[in-house]
Amino acid sequence: MASQLPRHCGPSCIALSHSSTWSPLLWMLLLGFSPHSSAHQRTVSHSIKIEGDITLGGLFPVHSKGPAGVVCGEIKKEKGIHRMEAMLYALDQINSDPDLLPNITLGARILDTCSRDTYALEQSLSFVQALIQRDNSDVRCSNGEPPIIPKPEQVVGVIGASASSVSIMVANVLRLFDIPQISYASTAPELSDSNRYNFFSRVVPPDSMQAQAMVDIVKAMGWNYVSTLASEGNYGESGVDAFMQISREAGGLCIAQSIRIPREPRKGEFDKIIKRLMETSNARGVIIFANEDDIKRVLEAAKRANLTGHFLFVGSDSWGAKSSPILNQEDVAEGAVTILPKRASVEGFDQYFTTRSLENNRRNLWFAEFWEDDFKCRITRTGIKVENGLRKCTGEERIGRDSAYEQEGKVQFVIDAVYAMAHALHTMHIDLCPGFMGVCDKMDPVEGAMLLRYIRAVNFNGSAGTGVMFNENGDAPGRYDIFQYQLSNTTNPGYKLIGQWNNHLRLNMEDMLWPGGEHQVPDSVCSFPCESGERKRMVKGVPCCWHCELCDGYQYLADEFNCDICPYNMRPNKNRTDCRPTPIIKLEWSSPWAIIPVFIAVLGILATTGVIVTFIRFNDTPIVRASGRELSYVLLTGIFLIYLITFLMIAEPGTVVCAFRRLLLGLGMCISYSAMLTKTNRIYRIFEQGKKSVTPPKFISPTSQLIITFILISVQVTIFIWFGVVPPHSYIDYEELRPPNPEDARGILKCDMSDLSLISCLSYSMFLMVTCTVYAIKSRGVPETFNEAKPIGFTMYTTCIIWLAFVPIFFGTAQSAQKMFIQTTTLTVSMSLSATVSLGMLYIPKVYVIIFHPEQNVQKRKRSFKSVAQNIKAFGMVYVFVLTVFD
Repeated sequence: MASQLPRHCGPSCIALSHSSTWSPLLWMLLLGFSPHSSAHQRTVSHSIKIEGDITLGGLFPVHSKGPAGVVCGEIKKEKGIHRMEAMLYALDQINSDPDLLPNITLGARILDTCSRDTYALEQSLSFVQALIQRDNSDVRCSNGEPPIIPKPEQVVGVIGASASSVSIMVANVLRLFDIPQISYASTAPELSDSNRYNFFSRVVPPDSMQAQAMVDIVKAMGWNYVSTLASEGNYGESGVDAFMQISREAGGLCIAQSIRIPREPRKGEFDKIIKRLMETSNARGVIIFANEDDIKRVLEAAKRANLTGHFLFVGSDSWGAKSSPILNQEDVAEGAVTILPKRASVEGFDQYFTTRSLENNRRNLWFAEFWEDDFKCRITRTGIKVENGLRKCTGEERIGRDSAYEQEGKVQFVIDAVYAMAHALHTMHIDLCPGFMGVCDKMDPVEGAMLLRYIRAVNFNGSAGTGVMFNENGDAPGRYDIFQYQLSNTTNPGYKLIGQWNNHLRLNMEDMLWPGGEHQVPDSVCSFPCESGERKRMVKGVPCCWHCELCDGYQYLADEFNCDICPYNMRPNKNRTDCRPTPIIKLEWSSPWAIIPVFIAVLGILATTGVIVTFIRFNDTPIVRASGRELSYVLLTGIFLIYLITFLMIAEPGTVVCAFRRLLLGLGMCISYSAMLTKTNRIYRIFEQGKKSVTPPKFISPTSQLIITFILISVQVTIFIWFGVVPPHSYIDYEELRPPNPEDARGILKCDMSDLSLISCLSYSMFLMVTCTVYAIKSRGVPETFNEAKPIGFTMYTTCIIWLAFVPIFFGTAQSAQKMFIQTTTLTVSMSLSATVSLGMLYIPKVYVIIFHPEQNVQKRKRSFKSVAQNIKAFGMVYVFVLTVFD
């Protein structure tokens, strides 16, 4: 580099060696390297020099990173040559514009970074050459005068670099010398730190905005579980960090895995990355901030693993709408959603670039290398043979005609960066040099800090028609186009514009097409939404993952994470999102459980009514008188009430109905069995007394019998005390019919009578029934010609059998879902049957004789001698005594 500092001096000039070694020394000061440690990485400096009144620096990745031990690799046609030519094109346009920097020519010093940050830093030291103060006191001409040293060119601002890692490295040097820098492609968020990179600006938005746009895209697609891939370095790692930070702040998005791709990946590294991604296979969405080479190798590894169509990539602007990362991997990349700063193709550049040739573009010292690579030919050089299989370049080839051409995506931003610098210089010139043609003294040299202020203040329409401006951190506003690579069901496979992001997302979901031609967005979730009525049980430490648990029994989904039990009178609805009232049931008249008892009761009431009417009609006939008219009417009243209770048991419970149930449930049976007990007791006492003497027993007259009967009945009437203690009322029992399945739950409208209360009501009647049965057994030896002892006995035996059958049926169905119906029907039928037995045994035969054989219903005064003799022989004086009493 010392050769670039000509010294106009005579032959006697003496220049000490240390004055020519400033570059290595500065390199050591900045990086802490020794000259020897970096010497093997440095190559001969190549740069493009464009003369001008004001010089701009340019940094472009003309070549890729070379293999180990080699600084530069193959030429990069698009990201290198296209972008660099865009700067040359912009300079031509500005210098030919009479309204922008009139009478001032912009020049340039353009360097190749070789896609390597350390090499770019070393190259960029030439930009600060004019600003380094050197000691020339020891340099003398032969005549003893100091030499005349031309003023070295000053680079007032730098356009570049491309990669964020390169821009960061260069910015650390340029800021020391107050040289403003405008990048056309560096998007790392950390470059927004105005304290560390205060002289750095960019015409592309930072990755923090890009990351926000990508978070919005992921959420719009309904994904909540994704993995991230980042190339090692500032761009990849900063982009992923920004994405993760924004997703944490926004919530609802979880990172399954965050994987870093090493700078120098070893063999099989990408296959391992795919295996790691498959450890969380539900996270099909992969957010990728990586360079083109890494993207391509990830796709290749996915294809080798036979996972074509599984992963759904969301790529950053490094992927954008480029064809090179997906070349020969189109099927794996299908459905990939990519993002690119909003751009437009610059038609003027296309016309400019396609007319470039070896003859008219000699200022680009790398153009010949580009020409050979683009047209697959070799330019003949003296002493160099053309490789076998390669034709000679004729120089008549044309870009776009003999080779494929598509404008590189960042060309627009390179042009905008150059124009931003030109507009800032133009405004600065107007302020500092009003009316002056050319560069005035106030701008010679250009003060970097002042130029930076003018750069931050620019606001003009760029090459794409969108505004070019900077915020206080030097960042451009975020404007992105969103693409999707579509392969299936489309006549033109390739990237399709599906949306835009300009501080908010506009995504056309209907234009999206996924692997297999599907329009439905594939899932990338840790856990699928729970079904209705299921709560989420979160996985510890992973807020997007959960297990679904059903709210069972009588629980409903109170909120997303909790189940609560419904109130006692409610049950959950079918989807268990809320509680609904439990249906209320009662025994309906139309139910089969009610029809049968009602039918029996109606027949019984009709029959009882018929008997009573018959007895009243033939009240003074011998059969009626002999049956004990007074007690018979009492007994028939009890039978009538027994039948009547059926209707009260089936009627809808209410205060009146419940009161009559309490009263009549045991009263009918009590009246019936009290009358029968009085009858059997009378018969028993008469025959027992007759065995001892001919004096009749006491209290056997009809009046006495009625009194005894009503005394027995009065015990049952003490139930009125219960009325006072616990007034009768109805209520709804929700516990009786509350099975495990809430759909079968029912509230039962019933009277306030428990099973124990019901049995208590009947217990006294049961006691009378048993006592009556005992007397019937004791009176079984009475002659059949005497009154009703035997019919009463048969009645009581049958009744006992009925009620013995009632007990297991009634209590055995206590756990049945049909408990209320079965027990009500069992009780009413049992009572009706016992009443029917009493009616049939005691009165139907009498009614039959009264109606159909009236000739038998007469007083028989004379008995045959034979009959009397047989009875006297059997019973002796008892027969004579009883005969006297009953006659």
